[in-house]
Amino acid sequence: MITNEQLQRINLALPLLKDATSQLVREFQQVTFLTKIPAGHDVFLEGDSVDAIALLISGVVRVYKIGETGREITLYRFGHGESCILTANAILSQKSFPAIATVEKDAEAVMIPADKFRDWVKRYDPWREFVFELLSDRLSTVMAVVDQVVFQRMDRRVASLLLNKSKVTNPISVTHQEIAAELGSSREVISRILEEFSQKGASKWDVALLRF
Repeated sequence: MITNEQLQRINLALPLLKDATSQLVREFQQVTFLTKIPAGHDVFLEGDSVDAIALLISGVVRVYKIGETGREITLYRFGHGESCILTANAILSQKSFPAIATVEKDAEAVMIPADKFRDWVKRYDPWREFVFELLSDRLSTVMAVVDQVVFQRMDRRVASLLLNKSKVTNPISVTHQEIAAELGSSREVISRILEEFSQKGASKWDVALLRF
């Protein structure tokens, strides 16, 4: 159960509750609860049944797939005020979770039982709109990943990843294996590309301050 004090905090992450009916807010407080999830914890593994969905108040969760060869690829991440579309889809379709969701940064989340999640989608317009907007936004992210995997060369994808990371922290601190897992490649391929960058001074790809 969510207390009034907790609800005030949750409202900052989920503005839709401010405009929700008193009935939805009352049900929300009665059936949901806050939980803390430490970094490194697997929220779901592939094939798990889904009995609840997490809406993040803080932290970051990475959702990814592992292929038969052991290679990983990141599908998307979600954080403050967001949730996992694969979890939502699994609940709505009543199927198992099709990927892996792991907490990257210590998270605090509102947990909503699956049956209530489905019920609210049917009964409350604001909640249904929130879920559909979530699905639409995250689908765009996944489609961008598909576009990169299918149509972009790996060296350009590596350069783009490093440039984005350099905007957050400089020098960059990331391993070859972490890059490979992010992009769905192998460590050997990433190492070869980074060696080519180094030999060319990285100027061809505008990659700044590569330090590994």
